Amino acid sequence: MPITIAIPKEIKLGEERVAIVPVVAEKLAKLGCNIAVETRAGEQSYLKDDAYKNAKVFQSASELYASGDVVIKVQPPTDAEISSMKEGSVLITTLYPHSRPAILKKLNEKKITCFALEMIPRISRAQSMDILSTQATVIGYKAVLIAANSSKLFFPMSSTAAGTMRPAKVLIIGVGVAGLQAIATAKRLGARVEAYDVRPETKQEAESLGAKFVQLEIDGKGEGGYARELTAEEKQQQQALLSKHIADSDFVITTAGVPGKPAPKIITAAMVEQMKPGSVIVDTMAEMGGNCELTKADEKIVHNGVIIVGPTNLASSLSVNASEMFAKNVLNFISPMIKNGELTIDWNDQVITDSAATHAGQTHNENLKKLGD
Repeated sequence: MPITIAIPKEIKLGEERVAIVPVVAEKLAKLGCNIAVETRAGEQSYLKDDAYKNAKVFQSASELYASGDVVIKVQPPTDAEISSMKEGSVLITTLYPHSRPAILKKLNEKKITCFALEMIPRISRAQSMDILSTQATVIGYKAVLIAANSSKLFFPMSSTAAGTMRPAKVLIIGVGVAGLQAIATAKRLGARVEAYDVRPETKQEAESLGAKFVQLEIDGKGEGGYARELTAEEKQQQQALLSKHIADSDFVITTAGVPGKPAPKIITAAMVEQMKPGSVIVDTMAEMGGNCELTKADEKIVHNGVIIVGPTNLASSLSVNASEMFAKNVLNFISPMIKNGELTIDWNDQVITDSAATHAGQTHNENLKKLGD
């Protein structure tokens, strides 16, 4: 019997993305699935209900969840949403259980098989499923625009009858996908760009986009291509190196994160106080505690004349494109599991086993099991 894929409206404040856009819904329907969508699920991405052709539109979330064999969401579900889901159903979403361990118990109580999209392994075969990379593209781009909009300085060099304005100097901390997009955007705006990352192998990528790489003789490469947490001694070396570069910068964009842990504190209050008045820090890791110790989530503060912006959920701010990319990632993830409209899960597949958080009433991932200890 064909499965029903349910697409609810996101209820988290400020979340404007939708997990599945109409073009992807049509492709899932062609695989034999029934599609159910909550009314107005895509309205914040300018997608009307009638754009979801051949989908059944539900007027209430509870009725939608009761119909869904597979639920696909952007944000982690609330306890109420989990309670509304069918027992034994499948949930595909971002989960981030390290910040909310109790969610695993709730999922297990309903025997929900949950695939956490942020846990999809970073292997070549899974690149097309990598929601972290696609959403980080939005984050890096938007962070630079926020920086420019928060400042009273030009980004590019500007020659006028009154003289020449020098180009702004931008430092990007963290050269992952968000950092690389921030480098590219800052360069397109005409700034001089420096970049820093604890992973030496990112040097070539940063330089290929026109940034000057700030080199530190520490190899901070961790598992899965991510950075590892630095030791106390390494953190001191890092701060000593970065202090001068931060002080010389007009703009600092931070994107450095360690999976499953709070964001590393890279910029101290003392380092901020060495910056020029009017300088701007945009901390894209505010939701994870921030890379700057003065950052306040969803606030813009001024410390000693330095503007510090802590935006959260930046990907949602460009919901049209972010939703399109998210939906295509999900399509590439779920398509191999669908055979003639039915769900067939291959538990020998690394992509499946690594991303499965819960299954059959048990926490599936070994690392997540430790959260209940």
